[in-house]
Amino acid sequence: MAVWQWLLDSAGVLLLVVVGYGLLLVVRRRVLARNGGTFELSVRVRSQVAGRGWVLGLGRYHGDQLQWFRIFSPWPRPRRCWARVDLEITGSREPTEPESFALYSGHRIVECRTGSGPVQLAMSVSALTGFSAWLEAAPPGTDWDQPPAR
Repeated sequence: MAVWQWLLDSAGVLLLVVVGYGLLLVVRRRVLARNGGTFELSVRVRSQVAGRGWVLGLGRYHGDQLQWFRIFSPWPRPRRCWARVDLEITGSREPTEPESFALYSGHRIVECRTGSGPVQLAMSVSALTGFSAWLEAAPPGTDWDQPPAR
C-alpha cells in the first residue's frame, strides 16, 4: 500500500473517531437533560493562579444533590456532587478579565462554603436565581433553626 493511501485511511479513521466522540457528547448531554434541572455550570478546580483553573460543565439537580459533569467528558457519572445541606452561598461577583475568557458569557461567580472547604461556581444570573431558590427550599420537617451540617 502506498504511503498516501495509508495517510488517507488514517485521516478517515481519525475523522470517524472525532465525529463519533462528538455524537457521544451530544447524546450524553441529551440524556443528562431529559429530566430537566440542568444548566451550564463551571467549577474552579485550581485557584493557585489568579483567573485560571476553571472547567466548563453542566450542573444538574438530583434530589438533594447538585451534580456537576465536565462538558467534554464522555463519563456518564457526575465528577463532583454537593449536598444541599452542605452548601452555603458566601458571596457573588463578576468575573475578572482573565476569568471572562475561561467562562461562558454572562456568567457570575458564586463563592460557596461546603463541608469540605470553599467552592467557586460560575453560572448565569437566571441559574443563580434557581440555585438560590433550590438552596433555600427544603423537604418538609427541616429544622430551619439549625446551621448547615459541616
